[in-house]
Amino acid sequence: MILTVTLNLAWDVTYEVPSVTWGGSNRVGAVRERAGGKGVNVARVAAALGEDVLAIGLAGGVTGDLVRADLDAVGLPHAFRPVQGTSRRTLTVVTPEETTVFNETGPEISLGEWEAFQEHYRERLRRAEVIVLSGSLPPGVPRDAYATLTALAAGRPVILDADGDALSLGVSAGPAVVKPNADELRRATGRGPVPGARALRNAGANAVLVSLGHEGLLAVTPDGAWQARPPAPMAGNPTGAGDAAVAATARALISSTPWPSLLRDAVALSAAAVRAPVAGDFDAAAYARLLPEIAIEGLPCPS
Repeated sequence: MILTVTLNLAWDVTYEVPSVTWGGSNRVGAVRERAGGKGVNVARVAAALGEDVLAIGLAGGVTGDLVRADLDAVGLPHAFRPVQGTSRRTLTVVTPEETTVFNETGPEISLGEWEAFQEHYRERLRRAEVIVLSGSLPPGVPRDAYATLTALAAGRPVILDADGDALSLGVSAGPAVVKPNADELRRATGRGPVPGARALRNAGANAVLVSLGHEGLLAVTPDGAWQARPPAPMAGNPTGAGDAAVAATARALISSTPWPSLLRDAVALSAAAVRAPVAGDFDAAAYARLLPEIAIEGLPCPS
Protein backbone atom coordinates (compact mmCIF):
# COMPACT_ATOMS: atom_id res chain seq x y z
CA MET A 1 0.00 0.00 0.00
CA ILE A 2 1.16 3.54 -0.81
CA LEU A 3 0.59 5.86 2.16
CA THR A 4 0.51 9.55 1.23
CA VAL A 5 0.82 12.29 3.85
CA THR A 6 -0.62 15.76 3.21
CA LEU A 7 -0.15 17.93 6.28
CA ASN A 8 -1.32 21.09 4.48
CA LEU A 9 -4.46 19.82 2.79
CA ALA A 10 -6.20 22.09 0.28
CA TRP A 11 -9.41 22.66 -1.61
CA ASP A 12 -8.16 23.38 -5.13
CA VAL A 13 -9.98 25.82 -7.39
CA THR A 14 -8.83 26.07 -11.03
CA TYR A 15 -9.88 28.89 -13.36
CA GLU A 16 -9.37 28.53 -17.11
CA VAL A 17 -9.23 31.89 -18.83
CA PRO A 18 -8.18 33.05 -22.33
CA SER A 19 -5.97 35.76 -20.79
CA VAL A 20 -5.53 37.74 -17.56
CA THR A 21 -5.85 41.48 -17.13
CA TRP A 22 -4.20 42.25 -13.80
CA GLY A 23 -5.97 45.16 -12.13
CA GLY A 24 -9.00 44.70 -14.37
CA SER A 25 -12.04 42.44 -14.81
CA ASN A 26 -11.63 38.89 -16.14
CA ARG A 27 -14.19 36.40 -17.40
CA VAL A 28 -13.61 32.79 -16.38
CA GLY A 29 -14.19 30.16 -19.03
CA ALA A 30 -14.29 27.08 -16.77
CA VAL A 31 -14.13 26.47 -13.02
CA ARG A 32 -13.01 23.20 -11.49
CA GLU A 33 -12.97 22.43 -7.77
CA ARG A 34 -11.65 19.37 -5.99
CA ALA A 35 -9.69 18.03 -3.04
CA GLY A 36 -6.01 18.81 -3.34
CA GLY A 37 -2.64 19.11 -1.73
CA LYS A 38 0.35 17.29 -3.16
CA GLY A 39 -0.15 14.02 -1.29
CA VAL A 40 -3.80 13.86 -2.33
CA ASN A 41 -2.78 14.40 -5.96
CA VAL A 42 -0.23 11.59 -5.68
CA ALA A 43 -2.86 9.28 -4.21
CA ARG A 44 -5.31 10.09 -7.02
CA VAL A 45 -2.77 9.24 -9.73
CA ALA A 46 -1.51 6.10 -7.99
CA ALA A 47 -5.08 4.86 -7.50
CA ALA A 48 -5.84 5.48 -11.19
CA LEU A 49 -2.83 3.28 -11.99
CA GLY A 50 -4.37 0.47 -9.94
CA GLU A 51 -2.33 0.86 -6.75
CA ASP A 52 -3.69 0.39 -3.24
CA VAL A 53 -3.47 3.82 -1.57
CA LEU A 54 -4.40 5.61 1.62
CA ALA A 55 -4.31 9.40 1.93
CA ILE A 56 -3.79 10.81 5.43
CA GLY A 57 -2.99 14.22 6.87
CA LEU A 58 -4.65 17.08 8.73
CA ALA A 59 -8.10 18.39 7.82
CA GLY A 60 -10.21 21.08 9.45
CA GLY A 61 -13.28 23.23 9.04
CA VAL A 62 -15.56 23.56 6.05
CA THR A 63 -12.65 23.02 3.67
CA GLY A 64 -11.75 19.75 5.37
CA ASP A 65 -15.37 18.61 5.05
CA LEU A 66 -15.33 19.41 1.33
CA VAL A 67 -12.15 17.39 0.88
CA ARG A 68 -13.56 14.33 2.66
CA ALA A 69 -16.81 14.48 0.69
CA ASP A 70 -14.97 14.82 -2.61
CA LEU A 71 -12.69 11.85 -1.93
CA ASP A 72 -15.64 9.77 -0.73
CA ALA A 73 -17.43 10.56 -4.00
CA VAL A 74 -14.57 9.13 -6.09
CA GLY A 75 -13.85 6.24 -3.73
CA LEU A 76 -10.33 7.31 -2.75
CA PRO A 77 -9.43 5.86 0.68
CA HIS A 78 -8.50 8.47 3.26
CA ALA A 79 -8.08 8.90 7.01
CA PHE A 80 -7.45 12.55 7.87
CA ARG A 81 -6.99 13.70 11.46
CA PRO A 82 -9.32 16.58 12.41
CA VAL A 83 -7.87 19.92 13.52
CA GLN A 84 -9.51 23.04 14.94
CA GLY A 85 -8.41 25.40 12.16
CA THR A 86 -9.80 25.52 8.63
CA SER A 87 -7.78 23.85 5.89
CA ARG A 88 -6.57 26.13 3.14
CA ARG A 89 -7.69 26.79 -0.40
CA THR A 90 -5.57 27.21 -3.51
CA LEU A 91 -6.41 29.08 -6.70
CA THR A 92 -4.81 28.15 -10.04
CA VAL A 93 -5.32 30.44 -13.02
CA VAL A 94 -4.57 28.73 -16.33
CA THR A 95 -4.18 30.61 -19.63
CA PRO A 96 -2.90 29.16 -22.93
CA GLU A 97 0.47 30.78 -22.21
CA GLU A 98 1.03 30.35 -18.47
CA THR A 99 -0.21 28.98 -15.16
CA THR A 100 -0.33 31.04 -11.95
CA VAL A 101 -0.97 29.54 -8.51
CA PHE A 102 -2.12 31.29 -5.32
CA ASN A 103 -1.50 29.24 -2.16
CA GLU A 104 -3.00 30.10 1.23
CA THR A 105 -0.77 29.45 4.24
CA GLY A 106 -2.96 26.92 6.02
CA PRO A 107 -4.36 26.60 9.56
CA GLU A 108 -2.37 26.95 12.78
CA ILE A 109 -1.67 23.48 14.16
CA SER A 110 -1.33 23.02 17.92
CA LEU A 111 1.30 20.87 19.58
CA GLY A 112 -1.41 18.47 20.72
CA GLU A 113 -2.76 18.13 17.18
CA TRP A 114 0.73 17.43 15.82
CA GLU A 115 1.40 14.80 18.50
CA ALA A 116 -1.96 13.14 17.84
CA PHE A 117 -1.17 12.99 14.13
CA GLN A 118 2.16 11.26 14.79
CA GLU A 119 0.34 8.48 16.66
CA HIS A 120 -2.22 8.27 13.86
CA TYR A 121 0.65 7.99 11.35
CA ARG A 122 2.32 5.19 13.35
CA GLU A 123 -0.88 3.16 13.20
CA ARG A 124 -1.27 3.60 9.43
CA LEU A 125 2.36 2.64 8.80
CA ARG A 126 1.61 -1.00 9.56
CA ARG A 127 0.23 -1.62 6.05
CA ALA A 128 2.46 0.79 4.15
CA GLU A 129 5.03 -0.43 1.63
CA VAL A 130 6.00 3.09 0.48
CA ILE A 131 5.38 6.42 2.22
CA VAL A 132 5.05 9.73 0.37
CA LEU A 133 5.65 12.93 2.36
CA SER A 134 4.87 15.91 0.18
CA GLY A 135 3.92 19.56 0.19
CA SER A 136 4.24 22.51 2.53
CA LEU A 137 3.91 22.48 6.32
CA PRO A 138 1.08 24.44 7.95
CA PRO A 139 1.93 26.93 10.71
CA GLY A 140 2.67 25.29 14.05
CA VAL A 141 4.06 22.06 12.60
CA PRO A 142 7.80 21.80 13.39
CA ARG A 143 10.19 22.60 10.55
CA ASP A 144 11.75 19.14 10.89
CA ALA A 145 8.37 17.36 10.68
CA TYR A 146 9.37 15.33 7.62
CA ALA A 147 12.57 14.20 9.30
CA THR A 148 10.45 13.00 12.24
CA LEU A 149 7.99 11.14 9.99
CA THR A 150 10.81 9.58 7.96
CA ALA A 151 12.46 8.32 11.14
CA LEU A 152 9.14 6.88 12.36
CA ALA A 153 8.84 4.92 9.10
CA ALA A 154 11.59 2.67 10.51
CA GLY A 155 13.30 1.63 7.32
CA ARG A 156 10.30 1.64 4.97
CA PRO A 157 11.06 3.59 1.77
CA VAL A 158 10.04 7.23 2.02
CA ILE A 159 9.67 9.66 -0.90
CA LEU A 160 10.10 13.30 0.14
CA ASP A 161 8.77 16.09 -2.08
CA ALA A 162 9.08 19.42 -0.29
CA ASP A 163 10.69 22.86 -0.35
CA GLY A 164 12.65 25.09 2.01
CA ASP A 165 13.36 23.89 5.54
CA ALA A 166 10.95 20.97 5.14
CA LEU A 167 13.26 19.65 2.41
CA SER A 168 16.60 20.63 3.89
CA LEU A 169 15.82 19.21 7.34
CA GLY A 170 13.90 16.21 6.04
CA VAL A 171 16.85 14.93 4.00
CA SER A 172 18.87 14.32 7.16
CA ALA A 173 16.63 11.39 8.14
CA GLY A 174 17.62 9.40 5.04
CA PRO A 175 14.57 9.20 2.73
CA ALA A 176 14.80 6.69 -0.10
CA VAL A 177 14.04 9.32 -2.75
CA VAL A 178 13.94 13.12 -2.66
CA LYS A 179 12.15 14.84 -5.56
CA PRO A 180 12.72 18.60 -5.77
CA ASN A 181 12.27 20.67 -8.88
CA ALA A 182 15.22 22.71 -10.13
CA ASP A 183 14.20 25.86 -8.21
CA GLU A 184 13.64 23.96 -4.96
CA LEU A 185 16.99 22.22 -5.40
CA ARG A 186 18.80 25.51 -5.89
CA ARG A 187 17.12 27.02 -2.83
CA ALA A 188 18.18 24.00 -0.77
CA THR A 189 21.76 23.68 -2.02
CA GLY A 190 22.64 26.82 -3.98
CA ARG A 191 23.67 24.56 -6.89
CA GLY A 192 22.50 23.35 -10.27
CA PRO A 193 20.84 19.99 -10.98
CA VAL A 194 23.74 17.50 -10.91
CA PRO A 195 25.87 19.07 -8.15
CA GLY A 196 22.72 19.93 -6.20
CA ALA A 197 21.48 16.35 -6.41
CA ARG A 198 24.88 15.13 -5.26
CA ALA A 199 24.70 17.56 -2.31
CA LEU A 200 21.31 16.16 -1.24
CA ARG A 201 22.66 12.63 -1.45
CA ASN A 202 25.62 13.65 0.70
CA ALA A 203 23.13 15.17 3.16
CA GLY A 204 21.30 11.87 3.58
CA ALA A 205 19.04 11.08 0.61
CA ASN A 206 19.57 7.67 -0.96
CA ALA A 207 18.52 8.93 -4.43
CA VAL A 208 17.47 12.27 -5.88
CA LEU A 209 15.04 12.92 -8.74
CA VAL A 210 15.04 16.47 -10.06
CA SER A 211 12.09 17.77 -12.07
CA LEU A 212 13.39 19.85 -14.97
CA GLY A 213 10.12 20.97 -16.57
CA HIS A 214 10.16 20.47 -20.34
CA GLU A 215 13.58 18.80 -19.99
CA GLY A 216 12.16 15.87 -18.04
CA LEU A 217 13.75 14.29 -14.98
CA LEU A 218 17.30 13.88 -13.71
CA ALA A 219 18.12 10.96 -11.40
CA VAL A 220 21.25 10.68 -9.27
CA THR A 221 21.22 7.32 -7.49
CA PRO A 222 23.54 4.74 -5.92
CA ASP A 223 23.36 2.80 -9.22
CA GLY A 224 24.14 5.66 -11.61
CA ALA A 225 22.82 8.88 -13.05
CA TRP A 226 20.38 9.41 -15.92
CA GLN A 227 18.25 12.07 -17.57
CA ALA A 228 14.92 11.22 -19.18
CA ARG A 229 13.32 13.62 -21.66
CA PRO A 230 9.90 13.74 -23.33
CA PRO A 231 9.88 14.00 -27.15
CA ALA A 232 8.46 17.55 -27.07
CA PRO A 233 7.12 20.13 -24.59
CA MET A 234 3.51 19.55 -23.53
CA ALA A 235 1.03 22.42 -23.42
CA GLY A 236 -1.44 22.51 -20.55
CA ASN A 237 -1.58 22.81 -16.75
CA PRO A 238 1.76 21.74 -15.19
CA THR A 239 0.71 22.01 -11.52
CA GLY A 240 0.23 18.25 -11.06
CA ALA A 241 3.17 17.03 -13.14
CA GLY A 242 5.53 16.58 -10.20
CA ASP A 243 2.88 14.74 -8.20
CA ALA A 244 2.36 12.33 -11.10
CA ALA A 245 6.10 11.68 -11.19
CA VAL A 246 6.03 10.89 -7.46
CA ALA A 247 3.12 8.47 -7.98
CA ALA A 248 5.11 6.68 -10.69
CA THR A 249 8.14 6.55 -8.39
CA ALA A 250 6.14 5.09 -5.50
CA ARG A 251 4.72 2.38 -7.75
CA ALA A 252 8.20 1.58 -9.06
CA LEU A 253 9.69 1.28 -5.57
CA ILE A 254 7.08 -1.34 -4.64
CA SER A 255 8.04 -3.47 -7.66
CA SER A 256 11.83 -2.75 -7.46
CA THR A 257 11.78 -1.32 -10.99
CA PRO A 258 15.26 -0.37 -12.36
CA TRP A 259 15.99 3.36 -12.42
CA PRO A 260 15.93 3.88 -16.22
CA SER A 261 12.50 2.22 -16.45
CA LEU A 262 11.30 4.18 -13.44
CA LEU A 263 12.39 7.42 -15.11
CA ARG A 264 10.73 6.55 -18.41
CA ASP A 265 7.43 5.88 -16.66
CA ALA A 266 7.67 8.96 -14.43
CA VAL A 267 8.39 11.33 -17.33
CA ALA A 268 5.63 9.90 -19.52
CA LEU A 269 3.13 10.11 -16.67
CA SER A 270 4.11 13.64 -15.64
CA ALA A 271 3.87 14.84 -19.26
CA ALA A 272 0.44 13.21 -19.53
CA ALA A 273 -0.56 15.01 -16.32
CA VAL A 274 0.17 18.36 -18.00
CA ARG A 275 -2.46 17.45 -20.59
CA ALA A 276 -5.12 17.02 -17.87
CA PRO A 277 -7.04 20.14 -16.81
CA VAL A 278 -6.47 19.69 -13.04
CA ALA A 279 -3.74 18.37 -10.77
CA GLY A 280 -4.22 14.73 -9.76
CA ASP A 281 -5.39 13.59 -13.21
CA PHE A 282 -3.55 12.50 -16.33
CA ASP A 283 -4.39 11.93 -19.99
CA ALA A 284 -4.31 8.12 -20.31
CA ALA A 285 -4.01 8.18 -24.11
CA ALA A 286 -1.09 10.61 -23.96
CA TYR A 287 0.59 8.46 -21.30
CA ALA A 288 0.39 5.33 -23.46
CA ARG A 289 1.64 7.21 -26.53
CA LEU A 290 4.53 8.92 -24.76
CA LEU A 291 5.87 5.93 -22.83
CA PRO A 292 7.92 4.41 -25.69
CA GLU A 293 9.03 7.87 -26.86
CA ILE A 294 10.90 8.93 -23.70
CA ALA A 295 14.62 9.30 -24.33
CA ILE A 296 16.98 8.05 -21.58
CA GLU A 297 20.55 9.30 -21.41
CA GLY A 298 23.14 7.87 -19.02
CA LEU A 299 25.27 10.52 -17.32
CA PRO A 300 28.69 10.33 -15.69
CA CYS A 301 27.93 9.29 -12.12
CA PRO A 302 29.08 12.06 -9.79
CA SER A 303 31.27 10.88 -6.95
